Amino acid sequence: MGEGTQLHSGTLNLTGALTLRAVAAAENSLVAEVNKLLDQALMAKSRYVQIADRAAQLYSPVVHATAALTLIGWLLVGADLHFAVITAVAVLIITCPCALGLAVPAVQVVVSGALFRSGVLLTAGDGVERIAACDTVVFDKTGTLTTPEARLVNRGALDDAMVALAGRLGQSSNHPLARALARDGAAGAPFDDVVEEPGRGVRAMVEGIEARLGSPDFCDAHDAVTDALRDEPDATPIVLRHGGRVAVLLLRQVLRADARDVVADLRRRGLAVMIVSGDREGPVRRAAEALGIADWHAGCKPGDKTAILARLAGEGRRTLMVGDGLNDAPALAAAHASISPITASHLAQNCADALALGDRLRPVAEAVALSRKALMIMRQNLWLSTLYNLIAVPIAVLGYVTPLIAAVAMSGSSVIVTLNAMRARSAGRGAHAKTAPVSAPVAVSARPQAAPVITPARAATSTEAAS
Repeated sequence: MGEGTQLHSGTLNLTGALTLRAVAAAENSLVAEVNKLLDQALMAKSRYVQIADRAAQLYSPVVHATAALTLIGWLLVGADLHFAVITAVAVLIITCPCALGLAVPAVQVVVSGALFRSGVLLTAGDGVERIAACDTVVFDKTGTLTTPEARLVNRGALDDAMVALAGRLGQSSNHPLARALARDGAAGAPFDDVVEEPGRGVRAMVEGIEARLGSPDFCDAHDAVTDALRDEPDATPIVLRHGGRVAVLLLRQVLRADARDVVADLRRRGLAVMIVSGDREGPVRRAAEALGIADWHAGCKPGDKTAILARLAGEGRRTLMVGDGLNDAPALAAAHASISPITASHLAQNCADALALGDRLRPVAEAVALSRKALMIMRQNLWLSTLYNLIAVPIAVLGYVTPLIAAVAMSGSSVIVTLNAMRARSAGRGAHAKTAPVSAPVAVSARPQAAPVITPARAATSTEAAS
């Protein structure tokens, strides 16, 4: 990043001074565009009315009308007022909407607990129904299929002492890549006399010899970097020079450890899987190839992502969007259902129907499996309550049921519906037990990044602006 680079509002400058010139009004900024797309998506998204609510709209007037007709009917055929009233009361009691009222909420309570134990936190009341209805899963790449932080990917080819030295030097910088080195390689306390050169790197005297960590220019190691990048062209190189010793450390984001297994699991359940990412074509293509995903789109802006979801909706497909960045928020809102990692931006979390806890992708597959199981049980409960009424109401109308028997029958129907709802809990344990074994992390490229700088005067985009 240098003179003339365009910065968006929300960009974070870690160190150094920048001279900026405003070229757009607030209403024309990237954040304003994201908010505009988000508003459009929320307005276009029809309100999902829960199954039990739709049934309850007709249930109450039908029940009262049936009781009233029962009273009038028995009076017309010559029954005394006491018998007619008792029979009408029995009809009211036996058709009490407890079973119907419990049909969906009981399952939602049970499945919410099962989902939480599987690493999914529901944030929308109708999230289960909408996730279960999805037939296509759309993944963002960076921070979703991959880990949010860069990882050291060539550690096996490096000397352990050089990696430890780089990690100790990296502790004295706030740059994200330096923090990644400190996390992956540090073996000791930071040095006391570290000097930071904005835009270049850090240096310190180690055992009487100057050690430098930073860009190829700062460490005078262009040839070594060229050789190291020959097999890893998309990695970000950080150079460590300690006297005459040189080490090129390659960092990039890696696929989440269980990404392959989760994608395979989703396919086994009949869902189509695709990637829609704002990253460059090369990194997205390599991630798609590693996961066996043929349908992928790279270089997508927020508007492009919502356009792709709109096209899929026009084809009759119901999409489950999984993303974490601020620019994923409109797509999360536009999708039929959506899930965000717990590390996602706040705006993305607010737009999602569920949050995936932890650092794995498995909760996405668990959410689909448990939601489908829960929706099946909800429908069973609705059929059970309907069948109960189809049998019990005519018997009560004919006068064969007393209010006491009606109360017992009504309570029994509620117990049956509740016990059936408890099956969602066992479904959660079963789904978790069938979790596929975790494979080793697969390296994919990080966001496009220029020559490495550990202590940038350059601006580094914030986590919430990550795509």
